[in-house]
Amino acid sequence: AHDATRPLGELMTGSLSFDAAAEVYDRTRLTDATSLASAIDLLDDALAPGRVLEIGVGTGALAVPMASRGRALVGIDLSMPMLEKLRAKDMERGIAIAIADATRLPFADDVFTGAYCRWVLHLIPGWREAVRHLCRVVRPGGVVIVAPGGYTGSWREVWFRFVEEIGSTAEPVGLDVRRGYAELDAAFAEGDGVLRAVQDQPAILDVSLNAFFQEVAARSYSWTWGASDADLARAVDVVRAWALERYGADMDAPFDPDAPHGWRVYDIGD
Repeated sequence: AHDATRPLGELMTGSLSFDAAAEVYDRTRLTDATSLASAIDLLDDALAPGRVLEIGVGTGALAVPMASRGRALVGIDLSMPMLEKLRAKDMERGIAIAIADATRLPFADDVFTGAYCRWVLHLIPGWREAVRHLCRVVRPGGVVIVAPGGYTGSWREVWFRFVEEIGSTAEPVGLDVRRGYAELDAAFAEGDGVLRAVQDQPAILDVSLNAFFQEVAARSYSWTWGASDADLARAVDVVRAWALERYGADMDAPFDPDAPHGWRVYDIGD
């Protein structure tokens, strides 16, 4: 049984490490090849040549295909098990990796031509400090590209119901995109980062509600880690019943397959 007084993966920094998700991450986070290629195209087009940083690199879902295109990548993460998964994939591409905290990046100023992160800032209580460091280590004229995360489309409504049932432990410990993106844009502005564009990346999702509920019950997502076993099981039952009444569709059919994922592109100034 899970001790709800100590969230899975929580480190002394307060940021969430994904040790607990290392074995399931790749199969539960947008594994569709078309969606992945779309994300890589977006990043590759926006980033200038030169050395690029990814914070929260994890298993290398983005870094490995980026490096396959000839990108010089440096990746940091808090989770050794996640980085070991990346290392097993990266036999020849030479991605430089390190265990490091995004709020205390161990790099000098202006050493990268660009940086990016996907679905990371909501895991970092001091996410504004992470943004400050991203702006610091990227040289003027470079870009930082952020996919803030959060559910979109009808998935957003389902997640809101889970948060309502589970309570505060299901809320983001860091950036909360339920309030929009004004706080994120303001944090970048403090680091001389100017929002240039918001680009939606089409996502092809073949996940059914029943499959999603199974993943929730198995604690595949970080927002489930703080709930007790009893509270999580009750929430799954309640939200499953609500979804059946709300959508009335085949619970084993792909649900809301066209929910896009947004990327925010910030130009870094002097």
